[in-house]
Amino acid sequence: MDREQFQKSYGKIVAKAWTDEEFKRRLLSDGTTVLKESGLALPDEVEFKVVESTSSLIHLILPPKPDSEEVTAADLETRAAAFVGYSCGMCGAN
Repeated sequence: MDREQFQKSYGKIVAKAWTDEEFKRRLLSDGTTVLKESGLALPDEVEFKVVESTSSLIHLILPPKPDSEEVTAADLETRAAAFVGYSCGMCGAN
């Protein structure tokens, strides 16, 4: 699934959570299952936790550090910036 397809699918999930309280409750309590049921191709070995941001509480995600020890500081900053742009709709960096 490419980035555009993911964003479109995830947008549908968010819209459904905004309009369907039962779906939202399930999404927050068992994110991995609900995301897979909603058509997202997720790796089986990874658990997904869905949290809800509000107007007064924004969750910022600290991504895992890259495995390679040969990554420069500039490479790390570039990767981190790409992660924020991909994951943070509230930051204006999408």
